[in-house]
Amino acid sequence: MYFNDQSVVFYNGKFVKAKEASSDLYSQSLHYGNGVFEGIRSYKTDNGARIFKSYDHYKRLKFGAEVMNINLEYSEEELTEITYKLLELNNLEDAYIRPLITTGANMSLLTSQETNVVIQCWEWGKYMGDKLLKVKTSKFQRPNPKSCFVEAKVTGHYVNSILSTNEAKSEGYDEALLLDMNGNVAECSGANIFMQKDGKLYTPPRGHIMAGITRATIIEICQEEGIPVEEKFFTLEELKSADACFFTGTAAEVVGLQSLDEYEFPMKWEETHGFELMKLYKAEVLGQRVKENAL
Repeated sequence: MYFNDQSVVFYNGKFVKAKEASSDLYSQSLHYGNGVFEGIRSYKTDNGARIFKSYDHYKRLKFGAEVMNINLEYSEEELTEITYKLLELNNLEDAYIRPLITTGANMSLLTSQETNVVIQCWEWGKYMGDKLLKVKTSKFQRPNPKSCFVEAKVTGHYVNSILSTNEAKSEGYDEALLLDMNGNVAECSGANIFMQKDGKLYTPPRGHIMAGITRATIIEICQEEGIPVEEKFFTLEELKSADACFFTGTAAEVVGLQSLDEYEFPMKWEETHGFELMKLYKAEVLGQRVKENAL
């Protein structure tokens, strides 16, 4: 699904066949989850492949490496250049890109001084599909921000996402919604959340959530298009009185919710801000959005 005999990855300074790359069975990333990664998309445009917000993604990757004390010497610009070359070698334009920084063999709990830099890419549709989602409130909480760096995409943190997704899927739902330690709505297993109520959008503030790049882009588009949006804490009860709701993420892009537990969102999806933003976001990533204040 992710690679074939011809697929190429970037691995520690070289472009090699994916099937020839190997990992260390004693890696600290494998044993303890000490690694960082990113999820990035490129899009086919009239001017060729366009990696959306590559600098922002690689800036976040470097932040994650820094807080986990992982050595990453590449700059955002170098990583972007490498990624465009990787797309070319794999003959891909519409692609999902997965940079991954792993640590070497070290059974102690001090970060290994060995670093492995891997960048992979493959064709991948919208992670959550296009249909409206049936969502379950998870029994698992978003990690306490005092227990880890919640804004870093650390590999080990995603055990929390796997647990909540397994729970939701096993009960016939499409996705899981997680609350934070204070009982406020945080995010789903792998994307941020927006709710619409009385014509205005609300999304949880940074601090207990993954500060999504797609989330930030949606807020920017709202501000440019005159769609009212506010970052604020809100409870599950408030969400279950909302008119509409949607998730945002690089892999998922923008996807609407049909229901949350027993609550059906009453507003027709095609009449919501989320539906409008889904189209505006697609135009944005393709470089086709005409802004109102453009000269």
